[in-house]
Amino acid sequence: MIIINLTADNIRKAKARRLIACPIVTVLTIAAMATPAFAESLKDKVVGTWIYVSSTAKRADGSSVPRPQLQGAVTYTADGHFHFITVPVDLPKIASGDRLKPTLEEAQAVATGVIAYTGTYTLDESTKTVHPTVVTSTFPNMVASDQSRIITSVTADELRLTNPGGSGGLILELVFKRAK
Repeated sequence: MIIINLTADNIRKAKARRLIACPIVTVLTIAAMATPAFAESLKDKVVGTWIYVSSTAKRADGSSVPRPQLQGAVTYTADGHFHFITVPVDLPKIASGDRLKPTLEEAQAVATGVIAYTGTYTLDESTKTVHPTVVTSTFPNMVASDQSRIITSVTADELRLTNPGGSGGLILELVFKRAK
């Protein structure tokens, strides 16, 4: 048998506990609903393979420079590695069929049109800047050079980067879509 002591004093104490507990539970519930289970870091958003969509180029004075039609990709891994490649869509085939025996014009088209590099990277979340350390590249002068790519926006499906130190002093704006 359970005996319940319903004195006026006990009833007042129970109501007071409910009055205190109710707002606390409400605040905690609202806070839990407003805060995601975990906040996704910028690096978490960037990790993956991104397919080249387009790019624009400007000189330091703001004037635009035409860009070739390119295809390519960039991949950032969770453990801090990356690779990047772009190739002109109209890159000519090597007539000899042997990549070691291009004509002078074919070799020049490859050398001036293709850029590929790989290495490691760090990401400064406060400045939204990727700092790649190039280990190997089709343009050897990039190896061990100071590089930076500013993340201007990133969503689940799109990555926009600014390369403030592109070839020829150009400022490049690059757009990628997430590979599916």
